[in-house]
Amino acid sequence: MELDFSPVWAGLPQLLAGALVTVEITAVSLLLGCVMGLLVGIGRLNPKRRVVYALCTAYVAAIRGTPLLVQLFILFFGLPQFGILLPAFVCGVIGLGIYSGAYVSEVVRGAIQSIDKGQMEAARSIGMSSGLAMRTVVLPQAVVRMIPPLGNEFIALIKNSALVSLLTIHDLMHEGQKIISVSYRSLEVYLAIAVVYFILTGITTLVLRRIELRLRAGGMVQ
Repeated sequence: MELDFSPVWAGLPQLLAGALVTVEITAVSLLLGCVMGLLVGIGRLNPKRRVVYALCTAYVAAIRGTPLLVQLFILFFGLPQFGILLPAFVCGVIGLGIYSGAYVSEVVRGAIQSIDKGQMEAARSIGMSSGLAMRTVVLPQAVVRMIPPLGNEFIALIKNSALVSLLTIHDLMHEGQKIISVSYRSLEVYLAIAVVYFILTGITTLVLRRIELRLRAGGMVQ
């Protein structure tokens, strides 16, 4: 059996268009995940605020304890039963964002807890409120420490985004499946898809590595 990549070359514009959609949905999902992760991560720092702490902990446990595919299907197929009809792209972004937020929250919580408690105490001693001290003293230091693990989350999200093709979103995987349905060259197309994903994650890794090295050179990352 010989490999025939002619359908891949013919469908290359479709694959590149799908790759662009993959990048778009990943970037928006990561932004949503970072916002949710920041709020939930901070919410899990103080067990004394029982209601907030319990809700945030339940969210993290529920999202991390169930498959992403099930969560996407609940949004896409479940919500219409309540009259809530969302576009496929919106469902994909929300689903990936909520999923990512649970993991980002642990990154946020760990980074904040890694900052010396003396930083907060020093800020409070000069008259800052706890909220102001968190925003202006602790978080800026913690954000720098979040960059490497957030990079890993971004790479994982790129790969997990392949699942949104099941919601009829025209991402890289979906476009590849359309080519397969016409050419019947599954192996060649899936190999091409794997190469594109590899390139996307490789570029992301290199960019994040350069950022981390620059921060290390500046003494901002320990």
